[in-house]
Amino acid sequence: MPQEIGDIKKFIEICRRKDASSARIKKNKNTQQIKFKVRCQRFLYTLVLKDSDKAEKLKQSLPPNLQIKDVASKNKRKTSS
Repeated sequence: MPQEIGDIKKFIEICRRKDASSARIKKNKNTQQIKFKVRCQRFLYTLVLKDSDKAEKLKQSLPPNLQIKDVASKNKRKTSS
C-alpha cells in the first residue's frame, strides 16, 4: 500500500528501518518534481520534493545499505486513430 510522507526527517527515519529494502528516485522534467519511494515490508513510502538541492542532499543522506535506483519518467505516447 502506498503512503505519502510530508516530512524529510520522518522519511529518513523510515529509510533507516530494518524492513526498508530498496529506494527509487523518480525525476519528472515537466513538473520539476522529484519523488523518493522507499519499499518497506507493508507500505511504499513516497516523498515528493520540488527543490533539486534538497533532493541531492537527501540522496546523499540515504543509508548505504539501501539499494538506490534512479528511474526516468516514462513519456506517454499519443496514439493516432
